[in-house]
Amino acid sequence: MIHPKYYEELKKQEEIIKRKNEPSEFYNGIYTKYKYPVITRDYIPLFWKYDLDADTNPDFMERLGVNATMNSGAIKLNDKYCLVVRVEGNDRKSFFAVAESPNGIDNFRFRDYPVVLPDTCAEETNVYDMRLTQHEDGWIYGVFCSESNDTSVNDLSAAVAAAGIVRTKDLVTWERLDNLVTLNSPQQRNVVLHPEFVDGKYAFYTRPMDDFIDTGSGGGIGFGLCDDIEHAVIDEEIITSQRKYHTITEAKNGAGAVPIKSEKGWLHIAHGVRNTAAGLRYVLYAFATDLNDPSKVIAEPSGMLLGPREEERVGDVSNVVFTNGAIVDDNGDVFIYYASSDTRMHVAKTTVKKLEDYIFNTPQDPLRSPDCVKQRCELIEKNLKLLNRK
Repeated sequence: MIHPKYYEELKKQEEIIKRKNEPSEFYNGIYTKYKYPVITRDYIPLFWKYDLDADTNPDFMERLGVNATMNSGAIKLNDKYCLVVRVEGNDRKSFFAVAESPNGIDNFRFRDYPVVLPDTCAEETNVYDMRLTQHEDGWIYGVFCSESNDTSVNDLSAAVAAAGIVRTKDLVTWERLDNLVTLNSPQQRNVVLHPEFVDGKYAFYTRPMDDFIDTGSGGGIGFGLCDDIEHAVIDEEIITSQRKYHTITEAKNGAGAVPIKSEKGWLHIAHGVRNTAAGLRYVLYAFATDLNDPSKVIAEPSGMLLGPREEERVGDVSNVVFTNGAIVDDNGDVFIYYASSDTRMHVAKTTVKKLEDYIFNTPQDPLRSPDCVKQRCELIEKNLKLLNRK
């Protein structure tokens, strides 16, 4: 017999899932934030967490609890907005699950089963943060972090990060390819596959790292080419968006959503990290690269595009926003999906034209306080002249 408590909890869950999302009062002219998260752990199907049988679970206890839903790849497929969500269980292991929405801002529902990846790496302990690329070769590729224990040292917290690669046509059946090999970088995370061939080759945005946590000598977001996606090897990584002292990318930065093609260039939404007295602070920033040479940065506005605000600052890992997915509609609308504090998923809605305007018309960071004050005073002077003209 199904436990009667199941129906009580299902009713509460349905109210959350069916709740209409509304634009928030936040305003900056660049994007619209929404009042409610688009996915939280409360969206997880109850039959993923509970044994529904009243005989074997008389107190209706969670048997396989879920801690968080975050860092989701995004793609539009069959007229549905699909997120490949990183679901973290109470056991700290992450796995992927597809959630779908008819409009991209509410009513996200998980499919009945999570994603089952081919288990081809015996040493792999954890997988997370998949980026989804609809490539011009006809496949949908998922690039994710494949984590394993670093057995070369006597430290249970030591890990090795590699870029795992899978491909699919329907987000149901997945083919596992070889992990990406970068000859000059010991570890890789936050890797994104470019959606088009570059010089007839597959192009990746990488994040060279000396070890699992620290980028070390890694200078920023890398870019490299490979001939064979099934056995991907990158011989050389060119640094595109660089880390800079006393900026939002000082500690590290990494590619986020798959770049968006526009008339002016490839539009990138990435994450930047700096150290604070309260720990690392993750924000989102944007830049553009050349249409013909995606490794060449042609515009990089000052500062962050989106940072953690108010309740977004609270969660498992505080003061963090992170993206690895965006969807562009045929009409130019852009849905930026981002996680807050490694806990829940949100959406910010903008357009390709607004992102272009922001990236190409926002001043660059002059990198020194006196020059930043001068830059701001010039804007103030211009605006005061306009105001005094009335």
